[in-house]
Amino acid sequence: MAEATTTLSNMAKLYFYYSAMNAGKSTVLLQSSHNYHERGMKTLLLTPVINQRDGEGKITSRIGLTKDAKSFKQEDDLYLLVNSTHEQAPIACVLIDEAQFLNRPQVEQLAKVADKIGIPVLCYGLRTDFQGNLFPGSAALLGWADNLIELKTICQCGRKATMNLRTDAEGNPIKEGEQVEIGGNERYVAMCRKCFVEAIS
Repeated sequence: MAEATTTLSNMAKLYFYYSAMNAGKSTVLLQSSHNYHERGMKTLLLTPVINQRDGEGKITSRIGLTKDAKSFKQEDDLYLLVNSTHEQAPIACVLIDEAQFLNRPQVEQLAKVADKIGIPVLCYGLRTDFQGNLFPGSAALLGWADNLIELKTICQCGRKATMNLRTDAEGNPIKEGEQVEIGGNERYVAMCRKCFVEAIS
């Protein structure tokens, strides 16, 4: 019987770490990247251009951790981007912040990175918007990712928070508007479904 071998290519998967607001997604992403670097491995951090809350090409956590990242646009082919970077210097892992802003072709390209190049891809993002609707990127990841991992946070009532309430400057709930509106803790509140429905009723 041939001895079993484990290679990077058959370990590589597409992961989607999803949550409501303020669950520490960026913190977990940066910690994961740090773990690779501690072992002498190179990672590629990606963030969408639309996410300029902390400046373009930055991933910043709520606890103050910041790392430079490569920005990408909606029209960018992420398979080609990762492959060209990997050819210059081997990459052990690709980590993507605000993955809800990916489009479906880009999710398929990231699946190809895992399947063809053999690099694990870790995506971190919101599952739903302030109306409880899936983001396009999240919907695609829920269908295409090999592994789905929920990062949990708590509602003000103590239940698990699964929804994202958008508020105005006075803290009043907002029920209508564009799906994408970049804002931090001051604009969104993570809530359980029960409290979310009560807030918008």
